[in-house]
Amino acid sequence: MSFTVNIASEEKELIEIFRLRYKVYCLEWGFEKPDNHPNGLLTDSYDSHALHFAVRDNSLKLVGAMSLILQSDEKFPIEKYCDLDIDTAEIPREKTAEISRFVIHRDYRRRAEDKYIYGPDEERRSIGSFAFQQDYSYTRRFEDRNKYRQSPQRINMSYVERRKRHEIVVSLYKAIYRESRRRQLSHWYAVMTKGIVNLLDRFGLKFETIGDPVDYHGIRTPYLGELSKIEDEMSKKDPELYEEFVRGV
Repeated sequence: MSFTVNIASEEKELIEIFRLRYKVYCLEWGFEKPDNHPNGLLTDSYDSHALHFAVRDNSLKLVGAMSLILQSDEKFPIEKYCDLDIDTAEIPREKTAEISRFVIHRDYRRRAEDKYIYGPDEERRSIGSFAFQQDYSYTRRFEDRNKYRQSPQRINMSYVERRKRHEIVVSLYKAIYRESRRRQLSHWYAVMTKGIVNLLDRFGLKFETIGDPVDYHGIRTPYLGELSKIEDEMSKKDPELYEEFVRGV
């Protein structure tokens, strides 16, 4: 199955995205209280100066979304909610944007994708219990380990299978990359789980840690991605994907 990505501009499209956010963040994961969004739409103050990317399947059903928050007079979310180890004054603000609000429809993800993107249950219980080990191995309670244990066949899936399985993720980042280059951006901020960061790293989308984990829509860590470094890493790690990303830029 192929997916298409566009930047939502019509009100109808934006409402679709905000409704999907609500279902995932409020009803499925409990990161935000449904009572705070009685209209069933999850919006925030950054939406007015953000680009909203919508990914659709062959039937034009909305299956995922992500936002790219552009520079404004308001601080980026990462600056508000994280204690950063870098001097943000050294990052060219007019060439920086923050990747935010990544969601995938539940019909197009499995429990494995959930833990990569939103974090496993253990992460949400207590920030003090946060522990991540290499290759998606989380320290968790006994019942959690049994519940989410992966078989060797799934862990050792081929690159092609892995790429196909995460095509929504790749499609969104490809669209965001192209739009970022079109706007002459040079840096991305993002607050993500370590699982999704390791997944992106497999495709050459390299982000650097710039602070400690925080409790922000679940346990998240602040990251910085420099587009020139990402291009260099991807061209070495996955030349074919790199050509896809830069084609037409």
